[in-house]
Amino acid sequence: MASLGLYVHVPFCARKCDYCDFASWAGRQADMPRYAEAVCREIARRGAECGHPAADTVFFGGGTPSLLPPELYRSMAKALRRSFDIAPDAEWTVECNPGTLTPEFAAALADSGCNRLSMGMQAAQPELLQSLGRIHDMAGVRQAAALAREAGIRNLNLDLMLGLPGQTMAHMEETLRQALALEPDHLSCYALILEEGTPLFDRVERGRAALPGEDADREMYGLCRNTLTRAGFHQYEISNFARPGRECRHNANCWRREDYLGFGCAAHSLWKNERRANPATPDGYLRGGAPETERIGPEEAMFEAMMLGLRLTAGVSEADFARRYGQGLWDTYGSRLQPALEDGRLLRREGRVFLTERGMDVMNSVLLLILPD
Repeated sequence: MASLGLYVHVPFCARKCDYCDFASWAGRQADMPRYAEAVCREIARRGAECGHPAADTVFFGGGTPSLLPPELYRSMAKALRRSFDIAPDAEWTVECNPGTLTPEFAAALADSGCNRLSMGMQAAQPELLQSLGRIHDMAGVRQAAALAREAGIRNLNLDLMLGLPGQTMAHMEETLRQALALEPDHLSCYALILEEGTPLFDRVERGRAALPGEDADREMYGLCRNTLTRAGFHQYEISNFARPGRECRHNANCWRREDYLGFGCAAHSLWKNERRANPATPDGYLRGGAPETERIGPEEAMFEAMMLGLRLTAGVSEADFARRYGQGLWDTYGSRLQPALEDGRLLRREGRVFLTERGMDVMNSVLLLILPD
């Protein structure tokens, strides 16, 4: 059965992190009430346009959703339930930053049906957190995890970062140890990507901070993979590890190219092969700016299915590909994928096409083989 995900973007932050180029702004809390009202109107309008469809995942991301006053979060959660048929067993995730989660907000989460918390731990060392511009420490991470569980939200994801300036293998080992001590169900381990225009990018460019290097990045990634495997997690996507049955359904559905509807500034949607992008800033969104839309043709849709699906360790189902696009995956791409099959970057087994560990390390080289002309 097809899935539908609902995403709400909350662009407010207490402080902009030094590495972040996401659609998030600090010091704009006064705009929160108007913004929540605008999101509720968009949810109602879009729900009616789409026929009030059923949805099986909800995700509030940011920014820092936990910075919202609880009543504004509740208003948006209620708007979703009024306009969409949200499944009783839906996965409902809210991103929270340590230091911003309060007992009142945790209670609002539980009341709304939230059953999964995603928290940006990033690292265990105070000096690394400070170098990223984070406002929390490990005590804040532990406190936020406890608040969520006291409210009845047991499913916890922690985001970790690797390849940070000054980060060592010993730091990574300690970060993993402290993360696992919180008994999360899911861990996302992301390599730092320096984004032009961020304070951290400028420090590295000026020689005021130094990255560990590509080899160290690979070692840290291997340490994450091995440590989490021993701890009972399995890797289901390039950067994501879960206990059995605790994979992030919302993100996995996006990687399988299921439909999703996004609300708020900078939110994106994919609905019946139409891509939609809302105005990128709060000001543009609050002015009522029109979203940009693009119709996706068959060739691009099939490439997207491969580009996203190959991120998953289970790869792409040939039967599902044929059902969706009316032609066989191997008939479409087989001759072009053959070199990757022969040199061990790709495997074809039991009706699925997927990357090997080596293939995941050089995924772009595989995608270049099938890039539309």
